[in-house]
Amino acid sequence: MPIALFALTAGAFGIGVTEFVIMGLLLQVSADLGVSISQAGLLISGYAFGVFLGAPLLTIATRRMPRKAVLIALMIIFTLGNIACAVAPSYGLLMAARILTSLAHGTFFGVGAVVATSLVPPERKASAISIMFTGLTIATLMGVPFGAWLGLQFGWRSTFWAVAAIGLVAAVVLAVFVPADKEKPQPGPLKEEFAVLARPQVLLGLLMTVMGFAGVFAVFTYIQPILTRITGFSEAAVSPILLVFGGGLAVGNLLGGRWADKRLMQALMGTLALLAVMLVALTFAFQAKIPAVLFTGLFGIAAFATVAPLQLRVLEQAGGAGQSLASSLNIGAFNLGNAFGAWLGGTVIDHGPGLGAVTWVSALVPLAGLLVAWWSVALERRSPAPAMA
Repeated sequence: MPIALFALTAGAFGIGVTEFVIMGLLLQVSADLGVSISQAGLLISGYAFGVFLGAPLLTIATRRMPRKAVLIALMIIFTLGNIACAVAPSYGLLMAARILTSLAHGTFFGVGAVVATSLVPPERKASAISIMFTGLTIATLMGVPFGAWLGLQFGWRSTFWAVAAIGLVAAVVLAVFVPADKEKPQPGPLKEEFAVLARPQVLLGLLMTVMGFAGVFAVFTYIQPILTRITGFSEAAVSPILLVFGGGLAVGNLLGGRWADKRLMQALMGTLALLAVMLVALTFAFQAKIPAVLFTGLFGIAAFATVAPLQLRVLEQAGGAGQSLASSLNIGAFNLGNAFGAWLGGTVIDHGPGLGAVTWVSALVPLAGLLVAWWSVALERRSPAPAMA
């Protein structure tokens, strides 16, 4: 794998830390700003909606720019957004700063995925995507637990200052190692770009992504209160447990990429089914400390094993002129799933069966995604899929 691919991984790491670190800070943010846990959880939803809206808009706006310049500019936006989070004096301004930060997210991963697949042979495309997304898993493995510990020791604002520093480092790494575009991008007419949205298989792929990650984030958003109030861990124990979760993400991400390189739809359907089963199992595992730690790691494996199959499915079905747009839209779909999952978990806590039911309720969402995958396969048998550009 070329070194430029690992430079993309560094950028993904920076963005991943700022997206996920808030999960380990919910209790501190809610106490400091005087809001409920479910309101603090909406900081995840706000970020996710910003990704969903910003991904297609920035992708279209930057489509004539060199891809390397786009990636570096997005990391600068990301860094400024984290500085704004660190100094935000109120909940509303923190939400606005989170949304500003999120605008860089979707286009970075969308453009980055296209760049990553262009660096490797066709048979390694899913693995290339999974390596770039390893930045997210490393962020969860190392950055999020460290950010939670830093917030516990020095206040939650210190975490965002640290993430801003990570953003600066990532921008430098991208500038040094990502190769310049061999030629200036020559995008087709906007009509051709948007034509990709008329393809049923692309839309079904986006829907599968939303449903898969909604199930993940309905639980992960509230992992801190679940571990402390149901399992009985102290707040200080949450960071080491998040390390276990992050290790699971790293393993699942690479396994999902390898599986998707061999049998894409089998990997896609298998990982969605595995995720649903794991979410149900968490309902029982969180009742005791040792099973809770073990199954938190297994949950991480199941969660990120879906990433490469979901992303490659949309890229394959898009092809042609709209591939960058479809790739960015799918990153937006991941985050729309995050937003829906955070909202769903908060609704179950505030208006439903309560915190202990979040896991089994969330399992229903990837099951629905599995049904969409079956529908997609049935349609594909009736008409051939477009060739990947």
